[in-house]
Amino acid sequence: MKSLLLSAAAIAMATTTVQADTSNARIALSNNYAGNSWRQAMLQSWEDVGGAAVSDGVVAAADAFTTSENQATEQAAQIQNMILQGYDAIVVNAASPTALNGAIKEACDAGVTVVSFDGIVTEPCAWRIAVDFQEMGRLQVEYLASRIPDGGNLLEIRGLAGVFVDDEISAGIHQGVEEFPQFEIVGSVHGDWAQDVAQKAVAGILPSLPEVVGVVTQGGDGYGAAQAFKAAGRDTPLIVLGNRQDEMAWWAEQHEENGYETLSLSIAPGVASLAFWVAQQILDGADVPKDLSVPFLKVTQDTLDETLDATPEGSVATTDYSLDDAKGVIAGAM
Repeated sequence: MKSLLLSAAAIAMATTTVQADTSNARIALSNNYAGNSWRQAMLQSWEDVGGAAVSDGVVAAADAFTTSENQATEQAAQIQNMILQGYDAIVVNAASPTALNGAIKEACDAGVTVVSFDGIVTEPCAWRIAVDFQEMGRLQVEYLASRIPDGGNLLEIRGLAGVFVDDEISAGIHQGVEEFPQFEIVGSVHGDWAQDVAQKAVAGILPSLPEVVGVVTQGGDGYGAAQAFKAAGRDTPLIVLGNRQDEMAWWAEQHEENGYETLSLSIAPGVASLAFWVAQQILDGADVPKDLSVPFLKVTQDTLDETLDATPEGSVATTDYSLDDAKGVIAGAM
């Protein structure tokens, strides 16, 4: 599923630079975490697109490395090792927006191109590819207000503690509650963007909560939340989902049984492939703005069946980005 419509003119604008040969270039992915379906889909996108680029002779290597835990110190050491290994570009999904800045600066000083995405970094020498995560959080509450005008109590399921994305989405959710004060967040747990973790966390807090009309989430937690409410014998609230196949399948089943409708949204895991092509374009001599943005991928009742059919079991709705997509994103940021 394509989330971008690119014009020939936009692509042409992005290709009006002196081209370099990247066939000998080596690009590495530094990933801080792989413990959920979104990260697994992200790594698969990198492997598919990067592997094809290597086979086609566009680059010499597109290697992926993941730290064993979500620790900035471990990822910083990983990046330093990549510098020593002589990679020409490092694409980073960062454990922290600031804690890796020292290692990122070392890479830049060594002549290495650094592109961060999803978990972006603040070091000025790096490029950044992101969605408006705060808006993604705020939009959830706006949607709930459209469905439940009288408001009520909300449960917030957060992501991985200490990660930029978690903080931004949560800030957007709280902004939404300020905008729609008929809602109140009566409980908050960390689900680590994983269904099993979310289910356990929600089950643990439910006995202490009053009636809940809605659940705001970050992705990878909606199905787990639904199972926790079911096990507790409580009515299923309106749960905003995060584009995972299992939760979309649950949504489709609920819609068929009782007309249940909701909203699902997330950044596409395939943004890793966009980051790969952005790094390749920088190495190829393109003039690339430091900050690039992509829309988040939204699933509604009207697009649910199509999206679910296109999403492998156990995976996440996504799109892989092509070289032309990357050129269009770059041109659009000029």
